[in-house]
Amino acid sequence: MSNTTSNTSQEQDQENAGDLGAAGSQLSTAPREESLAGLPAMGVIGWVRWFWRQLTSMRVALILLFLLSLGAVPGSLIPQNSVDELKVQTFKNAHTTVTPIYEKLQFFDVYSSVWFSAIYILLFVSLIGCIVPRTGTFVGQLRSRPPGAPKRLTRLPAYTTWRTEAAPERVHEAALAIMRKRRYRVHLSGDAVAAEKGYLREAGNLIFHIALIVMLVAFAWGQLFKSEGAKLVVEGDGFSNTITQYDDFKSGSLFDNDSLTPFSFTLDDFIGTYERKGPQIGTPRTYEAHVTFSDGAYGKERKRTIKVNEPLVVDGTKVYLNAHGYAPVISVKDGRGKEIYKAAVPLLPIDNNVTSSGAIKVMDGYRDKNGKKEQLGFQAFFVPTFAGKGKGTMWSQFPAADFPVLALNGYHGSLGVDSGIAQNVYQLDTTKMKEFKDAKGEQLKQRLLVGETMKLPDGAGSITFEGLQEWASFQISEQPASGWALTGAVAAIAGLAGSLFIQRRRVWVRAVRGADGVTVVEMAGLGRSESAKLPEELADLAVTLNAEAPTAPGTDSDVAEASSAEPAEGAEK
Repeated sequence: MSNTTSNTSQEQDQENAGDLGAAGSQLSTAPREESLAGLPAMGVIGWVRWFWRQLTSMRVALILLFLLSLGAVPGSLIPQNSVDELKVQTFKNAHTTVTPIYEKLQFFDVYSSVWFSAIYILLFVSLIGCIVPRTGTFVGQLRSRPPGAPKRLTRLPAYTTWRTEAAPERVHEAALAIMRKRRYRVHLSGDAVAAEKGYLREAGNLIFHIALIVMLVAFAWGQLFKSEGAKLVVEGDGFSNTITQYDDFKSGSLFDNDSLTPFSFTLDDFIGTYERKGPQIGTPRTYEAHVTFSDGAYGKERKRTIKVNEPLVVDGTKVYLNAHGYAPVISVKDGRGKEIYKAAVPLLPIDNNVTSSGAIKVMDGYRDKNGKKEQLGFQAFFVPTFAGKGKGTMWSQFPAADFPVLALNGYHGSLGVDSGIAQNVYQLDTTKMKEFKDAKGEQLKQRLLVGETMKLPDGAGSITFEGLQEWASFQISEQPASGWALTGAVAAIAGLAGSLFIQRRRVWVRAVRGADGVTVVEMAGLGRSESAKLPEELADLAVTLNAEAPTAPGTDSDVAEASSAEPAEGAEK
C-alpha cells in the first residue's frame, strides 16, 4: 500500500517542522502519533481514545488487510458449504482426522465465519476512521496557501543562487508567472515566492483507500443479496426463472425470492465442434447454445447465442453456459406392447470425451405380463464415439457423436421414490429391485445402437434407443454491486499509481537587494520523499527564471547548478 512509509514521512514532517518551521510541515496527511512515554496515567476514556487511535492507524489497517487476505486462503483451498455441499461432505469422509478441527474453526464456512467477519468489520472501521481525519487535513491543505520560505534556504536539499541586475519585484513577477505556467500553486510571501505542487499524491492516497471501502461494501452487498443456481436443459426444453425450476439454488441471507428477474428461455440447439487431429484432438472449437428467450412474463421472444465467456444478460441476471452432454431418447413398452415411457434422459459426462453414465427410471404405467404394477430401472452407460466391438473397452474415443452406443442393464421392483426421500436422478437405488436375467441366468446387459431394442425376458417388455439429443447446463447468477466492485478496483489502481508516482514538493524563490545594489536570487526545493527529480526540476526552473533575470556582469555566467549535496539536519529527503 502507499502508506507503508507513512510513519517515516510523519517523523520527517515533525523534524522539518522543528527545523524549517511551517515550510517543512505536513507534506502528507498522515496524523501525528503521540508517544505514551512521559504522558500521565490514562483513565478509561484515555485508554478508549488510545485504542481508537491505534485501530484507525494505517499500520493496523495494513495488518488487518493482510489478515483478511490470509483468512481467505482456507476458503480457496477447502471446499465451502456455500459453493458445493457435496464436495464438503466428500472432503469430510476422506479427512476424518482434521474435519472436527476444521468445523470448530469454521473452515467450511470461511466467509460467513465469526473470525472472518470480525476482521472484515474491523478493517472497514479502521479504513473509515483513518480516511475521515486525513480527508479533513487534505481539504485544509487545499484551502491554505503554500507556507512561506524558511530563513535559511541553504538548509534545503536542493538549492541554487545567482546575482542579477533585475529588481527583486521583477524577479518575483517572473517567478510567479513561471510557476503558474508550470501549474504550481503560488503566492508572494514577504521577500520570497512560495510554490507547491503534487497535491494529487495525497488525493491518490485518499482515493485508493476510499476505493478499498467501496470494494468492501460491494463485496458485502453482493454476498448478502446474491443468488446463484444451476439448470440442465435438454434441446427443445426450456427454463423459467423461478425457484422451482432450478436444479440447485443458493442465495445470500438477505435475498428475497420474489426479487428474481422474470425471464425464460428455450434451448433450441447446442452446437459443439472439436479438433479432430493433432496434439489438441478433442479440444472444443465451437461450444455454444442457441436459445430463444423472453424478458418478463409477456416479453417479445428473441434469439441469442450463449457461449462460455459470453453469457445472456437479462436485467442484471447473467446466464452462463457451463457444461454439455448427451441425452439418449428412450422408449419403453410393457409386455402387451403398450408404450409407457418415452423421454430424452440426460446422462452425466465422466471424462473429457463425454463418456457418460446415469439412470433411466420408469416410475408409472408399467405392468408385468401378469398385470402387476412394477417400476423399472436401467443403469445406462453411453459413449458418443465407440471404438467398435473387439476394439477396446466401452469408453468414448471422441467427444462428438460419431458412433453413439448405449449400454443398458435392467431391474424391476420398487425404485424407492414413493418413500418421500429425495433421490439422485442420475443414480439407481437397487436395494428393493431385482435384476433382469438373460437365458443363461446372468444379468441382462446389451449394447444398443440408435434404433435398436433390448427385449426384456419372460415377456416383460422392451426398451429402445430411439435417438440422441444434447443438453446444456447453465448457471444463472445475479451478483448485485459487481459494477461498484469493478469501479472500486479501477479507482484503487489509479489512486495507488498517483500516490506512488506523483511527488509532493515545494519551491521558494527569494530575491533581495544586496548592499552593493545587486539583487541576490535564491531558489530552493523540498520534497516529501527522496527523489532525484527535485534537483533537476529546480535546475530547470532556475534556468527559465535566469532567462528573465539574467546573471549580473562580473559574476558567473551560468546559473549555479541546483545542488543536492548533503542537506542540513531536519531537511526531508
